[in-house]
Order: sequence, then structure tokens, then C-alpha cells
Amino acid sequence: MMSTHADYRISQLDQLEAESIHIFREAAAEFEKPVLMFSGGKDSIVMMRLAEKAFFPAKLPFPVLQVDTGYDFPEVLATRDHWVDRLGVRLVIASVEEAIANGIVIDDGRTSRNRLQIGTLLNAIEEEGFTAAFGGGRRDEEKARAKERIYSHRDEFGQWDPKNQRPELWALYNGRLHEGEHMRVFPLSNWTELDIWHYIAREQIEIPSIYFAHRRRVIPRDGMLLSESEHVQPRDGETVEERLVRFRTVGDMTLTGCVDSDADTLEKIIAEIAVARVTERGATRGDDRFSEAAMEDRKKEGYF
Repeated sequence: MMSTHADYRISQLDQLEAESIHIFREAAAEFEKPVLMFSGGKDSIVMMRLAEKAFFPAKLPFPVLQVDTGYDFPEVLATRDHWVDRLGVRLVIASVEEAIANGIVIDDGRTSRNRLQIGTLLNAIEEEGFTAAFGGGRRDEEKARAKERIYSHRDEFGQWDPKNQRPELWALYNGRLHEGEHMRVFPLSNWTELDIWHYIAREQIEIPSIYFAHRRRVIPRDGMLLSESEHVQPRDGETVEERLVRFRTVGDMTLTGCVDSDADTLEKIIAEIAVARVTERGATRGDDRFSEAAMEDRKKEGYF
């Protein structure tokens, strides 16, 4: 029998997409000078696609910001540049190398470039006068990010207080700011890693090639596989192996590991992530292994 009622149900991906687009539009309308933090990784690329949809056919009404550690993967930077060129947006690069040279952050030889991104980012936000920064953080990535609201308030020092967050009942966001404060906005908060990959497959989104399985010379270290490069060389007792690997997340190549994998298509990646029991950060990011509260400590200081 033919149904006499229209089915207005939408898929989970459509619901997530609609929520993210709503967040983009709300923040763009509310904040005087927003910016989208864009690393060239899968999450920031999905953010770019959602922002593109949110404001089409107009161009993005804000620039994009990358914090460049100097240790980024070339494949990721190439994809970043292609997206920026295609969308015709202004790219602001906050360089850790320049921040060190200008005395904004201090390289003591022990602190990772990942942590040095904090001061570099906060300086860029202050210099450019950004009042809101869209970030690609998701609650399923790490327990500190699970605490964070969609509108995450940062004080005049760029710091985050997890005990003093604003309620977001009924998806109502409080964007009030005092002089010198800014907001971090997370349109992907309710997405999971699997949602991201399903969306990439559905939208046929361009991503860096290192997310797919490929042959690479790697160095096993501290339970991770680090990519051999001019910045990562074997230590005493370590060996270099050639393996079939891929990256689940990308960042500072001195701290970002890859995983053994033969997933060379989106369908295979989705099947692999569907049975994974460790998040991408927990499996392959050395900067989250320094302590149980490593991410939360960095976020309190002003990290993404």
C-alpha cells in the first residue's frame, strides 16, 4: 500500500552537516572577526567543505589560519594550498620558526614544536584581532576535548578553564566577550572519526595522500611508527623499516606516527575505522602520551 505521509527523516550525516552549517552561520554572524584554523588534515578539510556549503555561492567570509611547526608533511601542505587556491580564501600562516626568531616563544631544545604552537597561535590571534577561531576538534578524539563546549571561551590570556564553561541548553550559544577575550568554535564536536570518513566518501573530498596505505620508511619508537625524514632519524639501537602504512591523523612529523594498514581506498579505511578501539590521537600522537592530562594541560594554556 502506498504511504500517504511524507517521510521527513534525514540521515545521521545530514543531521551532523546541518548542525555544523548552523554553527558556522551563527558564529560568522555573531563575531566581528572569525578565522578558520586549517591544517590541511582531514578534520579541517571537512570543516572547509562545510563552510563552503554554509556560505555558497558567496566566498568564505573569513580567512583561514595555519600554525606551521616547520615539521609538517609536504603532502599535507600541498593539499592545504590546493584548497586555499580553489576557494580563493586568504591564508594566514603563523610560523613557529618566525615566532622563535622574534622571541615570541623560546626553543629550549626540549620543548616540542607542538607545544610551541600555543604561543605562536595566541600571538597570531592577538596580532590579527581575531575574535573567534573555528577548530576541528571532536569530542570522541580525547577526553579533554570531550569536556569542551561548541563555543569554548578563552580569557584575555587565551586560556581555557574547563570548570568555568557556559551552558549550551537547546543549542543556544553564548558568544559574549570582554575586551581581549576570544572564542574557539568547534563545528565538528558531535562528529566521530567514522562520521568524518563517511562524509569524505559521500562528498568525494580531496584529502592528503598519506591517509591512504602506501610504502614508507619508518622507525619504530615508543610503540609508534615515525616516518623517517630529515627531522626524524634513528637513534642508537633503532632501525629503519619499510612497511605498508597510512596515517590516521597528521601533525608535527616528529610526534605523529602512522599505522600498519593496507587500506588504500575510502571503503577500506571506513571498514578499518569501524572496528578500531583506539582513537587516532591515542594511537598515533606522541604529544598526548607525556601524561594522562597532556591534552588538557595544553588546552588550558591556549592549544587548539
